[in-house]
Amino acid sequence: MTSAAVSAAPSTTPRAAWLVDLPLLLVAAVWGGSYLAAKEITTAQTVIGVLVLRFAVILPVLVVAGWRGLRALRRDQWRGAAVLGLVLGGIFVLETYGVVHTSATNAGLIISLTMILTPLAEAAVTRVRPRPAFLAAAGLSVLGVVLLTQGGGFTAPSPGDLLILLAAVARTVHVLAMSRTRAIRGADDLSLTTVQLGTAVAVFAVLAAAGTGDPPWSVAAAFSAREWAGLLFLSLCCTLFAFFVQMWAVRRTSPSRVSLLLGTEPLWAAAAGIAIGGERLGVVGLLGGALVLAGTTWGRRAA
Repeated sequence: MTSAAVSAAPSTTPRAAWLVDLPLLLVAAVWGGSYLAAKEITTAQTVIGVLVLRFAVILPVLVVAGWRGLRALRRDQWRGAAVLGLVLGGIFVLETYGVVHTSATNAGLIISLTMILTPLAEAAVTRVRPRPAFLAAAGLSVLGVVLLTQGGGFTAPSPGDLLILLAAVARTVHVLAMSRTRAIRGADDLSLTTVQLGTAVAVFAVLAAAGTGDPPWSVAAAFSAREWAGLLFLSLCCTLFAFFVQMWAVRRTSPSRVSLLLGTEPLWAAAAGIAIGGERLGVVGLLGGALVLAGTTWGRRAA
């Protein structure tokens, strides 16, 4: 998509904007719940095996459902979607290993930096300075995340923190690439999502074949019914639904707006921790949650 198309995308009515924003907020909610689910079924030795299973479970369904669209894709559209899939695979590898090797507090804070990185990167690419109000709203949201995650206390910087930071950078690259890759213009969202996820599975399969951790079949054999339920949640909700919506939304609004809305993920992660994990938020955490909501609402209007 050209820079002109990117800047023109957000010019929609308030009602139309909400039709795009609400699915994105739902994606942020399920991604927030993914931290708890992933920690319950993943260890350092099973990261790649779990990723292979997570994507391979839904890929056949996608191929069958979108077979006609896949056959209609041009060669350049296949290439463009495959490149996006390589970036997507990298995001999952970095983020999953990072979550395993750092605290949930640090992970939630660092990954939220995507809210700041995306508008800055978009401004650098388009050479259009973001509105001060938008930057202020993003900063307010990040401050809210800091307060929200402060309750657990910060750990010393670790390799996992660096992996999560790299994942935040990769998320920024992925969102911008989806909105600006000319090759995928005109292709339907389901086909592009299928090619991306298929490419990611290929990346994970190569890593598994290279002996990175436990093989997928061993991981699957050791899973209990509860762990299979967690895997299906990650596959269907946090992967299939989430990335289809992200692909659909980023072509109808700005990358900055997408990242700001998805940046509410730590808020939903805290909600899942309270409702399911039995965690508690103090006054500072509640204030942080309020700031995330306020910053996101302000940023939507500024965008």
